Amino acid sequence: MAGSELTNLRSPRVKAARRLTKRAFREQDRRFLAEGPQAVREALKLGGVTLELFSTAEAELRHPELITEATLQGVPVHRASGEVMSELSQTVTPQGLLAVCKLVHVPLEEALDQEPRLVAMLAHVRDPGNAGTVMRAADAAGADSVVFTDASVDPYNGKCVRASAGSLFHLPVVIGAPVSAAVRQLKERGLRVLAADGTGKHTLDDVDLSGPTAWIFGNEAWGLPEEILAEADDVVRVPIYGQAESLNLATAAAVCLYSSARAQRVS
Repeated sequence: MAGSELTNLRSPRVKAARRLTKRAFREQDRRFLAEGPQAVREALKLGGVTLELFSTAEAELRHPELITEATLQGVPVHRASGEVMSELSQTVTPQGLLAVCKLVHVPLEEALDQEPRLVAMLAHVRDPGNAGTVMRAADAAGADSVVFTDASVDPYNGKCVRASAGSLFHLPVVIGAPVSAAVRQLKERGLRVLAADGTGKHTLDDVDLSGPTAWIFGNEAWGLPEEILAEADDVVRVPIYGQAESLNLATAAAVCLYSSARAQRVS
């Protein structure tokens, strides 16, 4: 590891990384922070995305393979003091590894050029933890892309990146897409667009999910607005067999995506 340990919280390198905790600076610098060994590992696997890596001495000993891989890729690795890592970290207990990465999202047209069969769209989703968990569920279910509409949380938000557990680096992510335009393009590519909402007349048990499908998931507190429900081909709810009032957004999304994935694989 080149250079001495970073201890100055006001050093230009630390300040440049710290500013990426703000969305405006992420957009301006076209960079974001990926914190923790899992996120760093997946960023390095993608190749060409990691710009620099901060690591404490303890993390260097725990994860020498990540330090080695970063060095092999020519990524500058900076040893940081615990105080500096706490300044950069957005968690209560920093894990000692933090990467500065290039933004990885793609245009909607590029994501749809891959002839997707399963897409997750987040409309008006504001909670970063939920959004990141939906990305992780979509990745696990074999979805082809995740679309963040223009009224949704920034997928590069630190909590969202952590909740995705590396899935942000695994599948095409689209950001800032207007809902109507995205729905139109999905339909033009032959996908059936389903809105997941508790007001749906049909349940997952009632609909055929074997064809190419795009799911729209809305805000956990107030669901999807009427205008978005009207644009979907159908509104579908997750059946509740017990006494729970509802499922949270990420759980409901996982159920819907896995239902589609299973139907597509057995059809």
